[in-house]
Amino acid sequence: MRQDHLGATELLRDEVSAFVARTPRERSSRATILAELGRLSDPCSRDADPVHVTGSALVLGSRGILLHLHKVIGRWMQPGGHVEPGEHPADAAVREAIEETGVAVHHAPFGPYLVHLDVHDAGPHVHLDLRYLLVGSDDEPTPPPGESQEVRWCSIEEALALADESLVDGVARLADLAGRIATV
Repeated sequence: MRQDHLGATELLRDEVSAFVARTPRERSSRATILAELGRLSDPCSRDADPVHVTGSALVLGSRGILLHLHKVIGRWMQPGGHVEPGEHPADAAVREAIEETGVAVHHAPFGPYLVHLDVHDAGPHVHLDLRYLLVGSDDEPTPPPGESQEVRWCSIEEALALADESLVDGVARLADLAGRIATV
């Protein structure tokens, strides 16, 4: 099992190393994530260490960017959450986006793409959040009971105005990609 964690950690390290940080926050987050990947024995386990990798979805569709009002912290954010055992953060991003919004999503045609990353304090935990570009259907959000009921498609401008500070750079990256990604 330890070997599996080592292989998965190397894949994550390669993915984060390839990410081109454009802002001071992105540079700091990238450096922290790389350092933590060197320290953590099981980087995706929320039980092994209070610092762990999470997977989030920056969902782009023909209707805009999909955001939800987080039910606990009360801020507009991207869907995402903890990585299940044996799951890659890119797969967690898809699962969490569907679970939290009810919208059908998938990776872009060129495969999982790490479009943004961020390190943030999440109460007793620190999340090393890997944010993947996902393409969303035109579905109206239908979040299940127990999830935030405030989910909506936003224009780039609206998303920038609503976004949590940790998400602004990610929304700006989506704005750059919006004209180049087929959203069907």
